Amino acid sequence: QVQLVESGGGLVQPGGSLRLSCRVSGDLTISNTIGWYRQTPGNQRELVASIHSGGPANYADSVKGRFTASRDNAKQTAYLQMNNLKPEDSAIYYCYLNTAIGTTWGQGTQVTVSS
Repeated sequence: QVQLVESGGGLVQPGGSLRLSCRVSGDLTISNTIGWYRQTPGNQRELVASIHSGGPANYADSVKGRFTASRDNAKQTAYLQMNNLKPEDSAIYYCYLNTAIGTTWGQGTQVTVSS
């Protein structure tokens, strides 16, 4: 059974940076997509970035040029580097893993951008 463990959230000032990690435990040999959603109270989850096991990353328009998604398949870990953070980036960030079998979610990590 696959599980996702997230880390790296926290409090940062506007203009600062954070890097989120999403480690996948279990067998990850099949084709898959790892990505990140974020959610604020009262709102739906918003897709932030996704990266397929064999392709480039895709980004929401709101984070293009500031966020970079990457993955280390040998470590079964995905990363979301977030630069030039803005207060509107504050949210709970959830990583997910999508395969032909289904979708698995991480526990979420809080990102707060505030002075």
